[in-house]
Amino acid sequence: MTDLEEVLRESGVKTIAGVDEAGRGPCAGPLVVAAVILPELRSPELNAVKDSKALSEKRREELFDVITEQALSYSIIEITSEAIDAQGLHVCNLEGMRRAINALSTTPDYVLTDGYAIPGLLVPNLAVWKGDQVALSVSAASILAKVYRDRIMRQADLLYPSYGFAKHKGYITKVHTEALHKHGVTPIHRRSFANIKELLSS
Repeated sequence: MTDLEEVLRESGVKTIAGVDEAGRGPCAGPLVVAAVILPELRSPELNAVKDSKALSEKRREELFDVITEQALSYSIIEITSEAIDAQGLHVCNLEGMRRAINALSTTPDYVLTDGYAIPGLLVPNLAVWKGDQVALSVSAASILAKVYRDRIMRQADLLYPSYGFAKHKGYITKVHTEALHKHGVTPIHRRSFANIKELLSS
């Protein structure tokens, strides 16, 4: 998983930031973008790092602590449902990636992203297809973003216990859809998403 990053380092690139997001698909809750710079690609503690979707929730939580301890720098950006409704999901995603990179305490020499190039970024960057599966720093960022967002959604479950946010994290499931029809739309739902817009207009 470190091949791409090692090639960059062999070419003289010293610090590489990986960027990834969590929460593009859900119709409730924030979009979260994380960036991370790992100083040591072959650290044994990072051997278990992989695409967050391939890990259990418990393992992601454990690796969150490992990554934040090992990182030279990391940042996590939260973008609200209101911002997504006002600006659009893709615009918010790109802006979140720019903000996450700019929030790093160390300016990276190079940035790797999961599938989306970052226009307007002064640092050289490369959009990597399935980056969270082939680049360690992108995988690490995916874990930070996923864990951070899941924690937010577990808190949302305490505020809105009838919706099941702790389980489905805001994604559309049968339980979530039934709760929406029974209890209505909450302040954390994305009103620009088709299913929510349809429910509000009915």
